[in-house]
Amino acid sequence: MDLSIVIVNYNVRYFLEQALLSVERAIVGLETEVWVVDNNSADASVEMVRERFPWVRVIANKHNPGFSIANNQAIRKATGKYVLLLNPDTVVEEDTFRRCYDFMEEHPDGGGLGVRMIDGRGRFLPESKRGLPTPWVAFTKAFGLARLFPKSKRFGHYHLRYLAENEIHEIEILSGAFMWMRRKALDEVGLLDEDYFMYGEDIDLSYRLLKGGYKNYYLPTTNIIHYKGESTKRGSLNYVRVFYQAMIIFARKHFAGADAGAMIGLMRLGIYLRAVLTVVANIWRALKFPLLDGVGIYLGLLLLKSLWSEYHFDDLNYFPEHINYLHFPAYTLLWTGSIFLGGGYDKPFDFGRLLRSLGIGTLLLFAVYGLLPEDLRPSRALLLLGAAWAATWTCLVRVGAHLLQHGHLRVASESDQRLLIIGSQEETERTLSLLQRAGVRRNYLGRIAPGTVAGGQVAETNHVGRTDQLEELASIYRADEIIFCSADLSMESIQRWMSRLGPTLEYRILPEASSSIIGSHRSDQRGTLYTINANLRIDEASNRRAKWLFDKGTSLLMIVLFPVLIWLVKNKGAFAGNCFRVLTGGRSWVGYALPDPKLDALPVLRPAVFSPATGTGVTDPATLHQVNFLYARDYSVGEDWRLLLHGIFKGD
Repeated sequence: MDLSIVIVNYNVRYFLEQALLSVERAIVGLETEVWVVDNNSADASVEMVRERFPWVRVIANKHNPGFSIANNQAIRKATGKYVLLLNPDTVVEEDTFRRCYDFMEEHPDGGGLGVRMIDGRGRFLPESKRGLPTPWVAFTKAFGLARLFPKSKRFGHYHLRYLAENEIHEIEILSGAFMWMRRKALDEVGLLDEDYFMYGEDIDLSYRLLKGGYKNYYLPTTNIIHYKGESTKRGSLNYVRVFYQAMIIFARKHFAGADAGAMIGLMRLGIYLRAVLTVVANIWRALKFPLLDGVGIYLGLLLLKSLWSEYHFDDLNYFPEHINYLHFPAYTLLWTGSIFLGGGYDKPFDFGRLLRSLGIGTLLLFAVYGLLPEDLRPSRALLLLGAAWAATWTCLVRVGAHLLQHGHLRVASESDQRLLIIGSQEETERTLSLLQRAGVRRNYLGRIAPGTVAGGQVAETNHVGRTDQLEELASIYRADEIIFCSADLSMESIQRWMSRLGPTLEYRILPEASSSIIGSHRSDQRGTLYTINANLRIDEASNRRAKWLFDKGTSLLMIVLFPVLIWLVKNKGAFAGNCFRVLTGGRSWVGYALPDPKLDALPVLRPAVFSPATGTGVTDPATLHQVNFLYARDYSVGEDWRLLLHGIFKGD
């Protein structure tokens, strides 16, 4: 057996499917076995692998024992001359395995091998080659010196950025996302250390290979895509804690005396420092738009007050002082609150949603204003000018943010995102059908045919160009997003185009015979899926808030109307109790039907008073799961109203 490939999976079914499809292409010509170890996923990963890839050997754990233990389970059963540990959120090229095999055959001193990795936007990943985290290297990493001076040999050793990314090098540490190892070396130095749950095990094993007399190499003649962020959110406190705790385990195991103490101390200090920075960064990421909106709106109101006082009343002090600390903060809170409730902060560059939310907030503000006593109504004109300023300022903030983030001013809503599809006519039509069925709206620009103008399928005419013109076409059409149909393209060409076109575009891949279009564009977030199976509206933040408001609002309304409703409902005692349970957060008015054996695969909701199956008499678990899935996929507040009224007046 030439090669044993081990993939540990945990709830990334759609990425795993794409990884296995790329593996299937790359193993041609090699005697290979592929192992998938599933750590108790709830997304039907095991069923998918067994149905679609019957040649894959599956180990289905009943709990999550961690990355090291899961890998070792398969390694102990593997029979290959080489063992490859591969992440499920990767895509390999057609020649990746052959190139690695040939290189290791030519370098018998090699114990481990890593390759050049790019992320979901085509950017080189510096962790493709890493240095040993000695106390000094750990210090430069923990305190940001490695990031400030990446090309310095003194400060940039963690990612070895002073070594050219397109040249072969001896390195110290391999990445666990793609870790090719000689089985003979593994037998000598041992398998993964099972003290590591996640992170650090690749550093530990790489170092033991070096101590065992072997060399680790970096091979840039083949690439893989690594969709970072699928195993855990790298911007989370849990990631900081787990990563630095792994470094502490490494220091205790491999260093002694002052070196071990220094590194452990640095790692502990690093945990607190990075935790603080992570909290600050997460807070800023979550609140930057509300804060900028609020400060800008409030200061604008102060300026408008002065200008309107002097221009219209010829008296700079015309308005009372309390307007500054009573009215203007209230206006600001109501406008920013309306943006929040309308989903304007979930999709900050959706200007239609933003202006719609501000419009609703302004109407509500005028309604409240009209109910106030005369002495508390300073000026309708000032309120109207303030609304115009709020709209202007919030739009300017988003235009500036888009320019800083994307480098251009082509701000567009999701439906205006300009899309090119690269593939055959058949696969392009399948892509458009999947987008439509998944509820994804895009401004479709046209199809780019694989091949060249001079060669390829000349008879084709229903396309806007060919792949040898891709750079020019992406620029001419000002594309925002490209979808590659992998049934018609090699993974090597897809990765080459991603790297050449750069990170200003978003890239997704439609795997052959798959119902999912996959991409990932930030390391601190999970990847994005266009799939008929996974786009659940109940998972959207704006719909979560709408459901929360629905529960609280209807409960308060029913408590107020209780003297009337008590004569209409069947079970009066249960009705009264449920009003208070929903109001206090113990229940939701509408949710999933039970029993559902696959409920873990759906977003978590509170226990429900009513469900889509209420009053239907359906008890079959499989049918109830389908009912629950459709409820989550097609969720709307209107449907909750319908189910609530049906349950109260016709149900039990």
